[in-house]
Amino acid sequence: MSRSSSRLHLRLLISAVLWSVLVACGGPSREIVGKWQTSSDPNSVVWEFADNGLVTIGSTRGRYSFGDSGRIKIETPFEKSVYQLTISRDHMTFRESTGSKLEFTRIK
Repeated sequence: MSRSSSRLHLRLLISAVLWSVLVACGGPSREIVGKWQTSSDPNSVVWEFADNGLVTIGSTRGRYSFGDSGRIKIETPFEKSVYQLTISRDHMTFRESTGSKLEFTRIK
């Protein structure tokens, strides 16, 4: 293998690694931003996640942060909760350690 060919392969490898890192940086912290509703009922509580870590649940304000293994912590003046988080496009699920879950649909 020539020296220029080796450099090309190295550049391609570095580009692929950097691309992977950039894509991974979006993750749930970008996907969660927006308004989510707990059901199709127009009167259900709306959860709004801002990109600065603030969350509004109806009229209650709080903070959210991400932990390891896909967990999210929601803190309000009334309680602190930790959920297993799954987001797939416009569908989000919070699963509690007890097995119960909250399902959300993104509001367009």
